[in-house]
Amino acid sequence: MNLSITQLCEKYLVSADTIRYYEKISLLPTVPRNNSGRRYYDDGMQKWIEMILCLRNSGVPIKVLQEYVDMIKQGDKTLKARQLLLSEQEKALIQKQRDLQISINRLHHKVNLYKTGEIKQHKNYFEEYQIAKDLKNS
Repeated sequence: MNLSITQLCEKYLVSADTIRYYEKISLLPTVPRNNSGRRYYDDGMQKWIEMILCLRNSGVPIKVLQEYVDMIKQGDKTLKARQLLLSEQEKALIQKQRDLQISINRLHHKVNLYKTGEIKQHKNYFEEYQIAKDLKNS
């Protein structure tokens, strides 16, 4: 199904300015236009946009994304390079996930100290993560 830019933005929760920017910097193939000159996005274009948004949301910088898109345009001779690029991004996301899980665990622990009232029993609760010294040095 063909979507207008407004419908596309609603579907993917992205602004029209973002879509136009991606088009301007060649992250998107040439976007077809109808007889009145308005952009429309067919299923293939929507899948392409999903890929771009997925990579952006996973933290791939614009410059790297441009390199990736250029490799796609070059065809199969870049398959190995594309695989390597995505593998590196996957590793970075896994590390970020680990880091986030550590933060979540610490916050969960702190929230439980408040819920159980233990926070009142430990007047030196900053020492738990040795952050009192960091706060003084800020």
